[in-house]
Amino acid sequence: MDVGCALVGLDEELRLRGYSPQTRRTYGNFVGRYLKSGVGAREFLLSNSGKSGSTLRTAYFALRFYHNRVEKDGFGGDIPLAKRPGRLPVVLNRGEVQALFAATANVKHRLLLMLLYYGILRLGEARDLRWEDVDFERGLIHLKACKGGKDRVVFLHLRLKEALVGYGLRERGLVLVSERGGRLHGRTIQLVVWRAGLRAGVGRHVTPHSLRHSFATHLLEAGADIRYIKELLGHVDLRTTEVYAHVAGCDVKRLACLL
Repeated sequence: MDVGCALVGLDEELRLRGYSPQTRRTYGNFVGRYLKSGVGAREFLLSNSGKSGSTLRTAYFALRFYHNRVEKDGFGGDIPLAKRPGRLPVVLNRGEVQALFAATANVKHRLLLMLLYYGILRLGEARDLRWEDVDFERGLIHLKACKGGKDRVVFLHLRLKEALVGYGLRERGLVLVSERGGRLHGRTIQLVVWRAGLRAGVGRHVTPHSLRHSFATHLLEAGADIRYIKELLGHVDLRTTEVYAHVAGCDVKRLACLL
């Protein structure tokens, strides 16, 4: 089998179905290793069983997509899907979030933290955000081609609006630009957040998603309807959003009846 041709076919199928560049790279990595290994799908997944549950699930989905969509030979029905890890999200309290901002002197890095928190953005959404997607007049941020290929709209928080204005408004182009004039690298964003957590004295491992989790939880605690939070986060299933009920100091059922 020509591994190179197989990977080209895989990438074409992923592109036609609107998968993100990150997912295409991840699937390509797993499928490339799988094809070069020369073993069956079950044996390949067993070789990855010592890794995290999320890694094993991603490998499973990559191989299943390849066999079902590229080779069209079916994926072994006897191969079980690893259970999703049942960990609760890391949520910072409001004081810890403000400490992160205060401990970050770099203006661009502080704006990044505020985009992740007040904008409820995923890492890739913050990295890809463009000035033309921010509607200052209407107080909205239009996020395009988000996870799952869907657009969504989130409100422009006043503090985030002030930070964007202070950063220096532009008409077009990326909001966050690297030193070389391109997009920030995902690893760079992770390091910025992690180091901010260390400087602020937060006693937990802080990730970009921690800030998104935190704002969603704070909205829930403030009385926002969980269905509204679901739309802001871009979740497909309400059950995904309900995980915040386990870390918020309030009653989800009571909130769901407010509107």
